[in-house]
Amino acid sequence: MNAGFPEVRARRLRGTKALRAMVAETALRPAELVLPVFIKEGLADPQPISSMPGVVQHTLASLRKAAHEAVTAGVGGLMLFAVPEERDATGSAGVDPDGILQRAIREVAEEVGDSTVIMSDLCLDEFTDHGHCGILRADGTVDNDATLEVYGEMALVQAEAGAHLLGASGMMDGQVGFVRRALDEAGYQDTGILAYAAKYSSAFYGPFREAVDSQLTGDRKTYQQDPANALEALREVRLDLAEGADLVMVKPAMSYLDIVRQVADAVDVPVAAYQISGEYAMVEAAAANGWIDRERAILETLISIRRAGASVILTYWALDAIRLLG
Repeated sequence: MNAGFPEVRARRLRGTKALRAMVAETALRPAELVLPVFIKEGLADPQPISSMPGVVQHTLASLRKAAHEAVTAGVGGLMLFAVPEERDATGSAGVDPDGILQRAIREVAEEVGDSTVIMSDLCLDEFTDHGHCGILRADGTVDNDATLEVYGEMALVQAEAGAHLLGASGMMDGQVGFVRRALDEAGYQDTGILAYAAKYSSAFYGPFREAVDSQLTGDRKTYQQDPANALEALREVRLDLAEGADLVMVKPAMSYLDIVRQVADAVDVPVAAYQISGEYAMVEAAAANGWIDRERAILETLISIRRAGASVILTYWALDAIRLLG
């Protein structure tokens, strides 16, 4: 018998919801989803982010409530970003043990403990008055090696505050190794590093910059990756793993599904992907105009990232997705 129509009918396995579920090749689990959360110093009440409908800048009090709700829903982790009241050229609020991010980590750790993975953003862009991810030289370029020294200090105060994983997101050369040594020498051998190994210079970060009140002028093309390059991403991943990364990240996710797949095929550690603010905002805007089905789009985008090979997904829809998954 020839293996073809009419004897072979692929639609047979799509006929009912139960059949489709039985043969589904890819599944989402709540534990694989991480909710990014913003905290802003000096707020009296949570502040909506206009370009990210449904997302807010939290107060410390509302952060605790949000963390509790997220953990109750079953999220795998929380990634914390903080916005200080005062910024300076060196991002000193980022290394202050009582800075807003460290206070936020302690609040979440006190509220939920080890019942979820507490992640913190290890980068300077939220804390500098120029908006770059590192220390600037006199000519305005980022000083890679001077920045590493600050990252080492940031790592220690975040670990001391109670973060389980530090999100090394600045794309400085050698950042993972420097932070790993700083943590180990201070006795924080069990604090992990989530390396933003392949972080691209993307047009889709715009809403995030509103969320963190970014002071950036210019761009980050000298340290974030060129969207044209794929082999470079694999090189960055290999370097970060050699330096001691525990997980590696591809960011953004949806425009770089090919990179997620290549990284997942190349490594033997968990691969994370960040569904970023612009990707979120586009779907929300289209849904608000009635152009697409919001709930179906949420799950379809997340399934695509999971299918590409990501085992951890950072998404502002973490709670929506868990609800939709039932």
